[in-house]
Amino acid sequence: MTRIDRALNGAAVSDGTSPGDRHPLVPALLAQVLAALIAGGLALLLVPVMFSQPLLLATLQGVLALLIAWRLGAPIWWLPIHLCFLPLAVMARGMALPGWVWGGGFMLLLLVFWRTDKSRVPLYLTNRRSRDALQLQLPAGPCRVIDLGCGDGAVLRQLAAARPDCRFVGIEHAPLTWAWAWLRARGQCNLSIRCGDFWTHSLAGYDLVYAFLSPAAMPTLGIKARTEMSPCARLVSNSFPIPGQVALDVIDVADARKTRFYTYDCGRSL
Repeated sequence: MTRIDRALNGAAVSDGTSPGDRHPLVPALLAQVLAALIAGGLALLLVPVMFSQPLLLATLQGVLALLIAWRLGAPIWWLPIHLCFLPLAVMARGMALPGWVWGGGFMLLLLVFWRTDKSRVPLYLTNRRSRDALQLQLPAGPCRVIDLGCGDGAVLRQLAAARPDCRFVGIEHAPLTWAWAWLRARGQCNLSIRCGDFWTHSLAGYDLVYAFLSPAAMPTLGIKARTEMSPCARLVSNSFPIPGQVALDVIDVADARKTRFYTYDCGRSL
C-alpha cells in the first residue's frame, strides 16, 4: 500500500492528521450536542422563559455550537453551519412545508455537496479575477492542465476558450455539479469533464495542476503531487498552502477576498 493509499484510507502518515480530522462528523456532532445541553441548562437555570421562544433558544445553541466547534479545531467552513443549523431548522419547522420539500431539499444538497463530510473539501468556486490570474500561470506553449474538483467548470471553460492549443481536464465527484459542468463544456473540443474521485486519478502527464480544496486535503495532495507529477510540472493551489513545503511563488490576486495562489515546482519546491 502506497503513502497515498494510506492517507486516503485514514491511516497515520507524516501529514500529521489526527483521528478527529479523519472523521469530521464526530466533532461536529459533539459540538451540536454539547451546545444543546449547555443552552438548555442555561435557559433552565437563568431564563426559563426562553423555552417558550424556540428561535431564541436555537440561536443561543447555534452560537455555543460555533464556539465549541472552533475550540475543537473545526475547519472554518463548518462554523457557519454550526451557527445556522438549529435556528434554520426551527424557522423551517414553523413554515409548515409539505413533506416532499424536505426530501427534495435534502437530495438537492446531497447532489451538490456529495459527501463533503468524507472528502473534507467543500464546494469552492473560483471567481473571475482568480481565473484571470490562473490563466497567466499557463505555460507559453501547448500543455495539459487538470482541475482537481472542478465544480461548475467555469475555470476550465475560460482557460479552454483562451488557449485552444492546450488540453484541459476537470474531475468532479458531486453528481449535480459534474452534470452542469459537463453540459456547459459541450462544444469545447479541448476540454473534458469527468465524474469521479480525483484522488484515484494519476497526475502524471499534466503540466499544470490546479486545486482549490481545503486545508484538510493539502497534506495528502502534497504526497500525491510528489509521487505522481513530473519534475517539470507545476501545482497551483488556490488559498491553501501545502504544510511543510516552501512555495516557489505566492501570488496575490487583486480580488475582494484577497485570494492567494501558492505555486509549487515539482522539481524544486515539492
